[in-house]
Amino acid sequence: MTIGGFIVLLVVAAIVGAIAEALVGWRTGYGWIGTIIVGLIGAWIGNALFAIGPVIGRIYLISAIIGAIVLVVLLKLVTGRRAAA
Repeated sequence: MTIGGFIVLLVVAAIVGAIAEALVGWRTGYGWIGTIIVGLIGAWIGNALFAIGPVIGRIYLISAIIGAIVLVVLLKLVTGRRAAA
């Protein structure tokens, strides 16, 4: 993977993580780093289970968003924290 590909991957992960947090209505509370991590792990989960949607930076967007939503909900259930402002 090139540097450009890695940057695209991080940007897509940040967008996917932000969409998942917005749809769930709960933020992880770790800022953009947490959002990128949620996006990366969510994309991995979603792409491992199924691959649907357009592809950007080797990430199937619909699958990644669904995986990130699942991850945010699990984090919310496990940590039990209220929504971060």
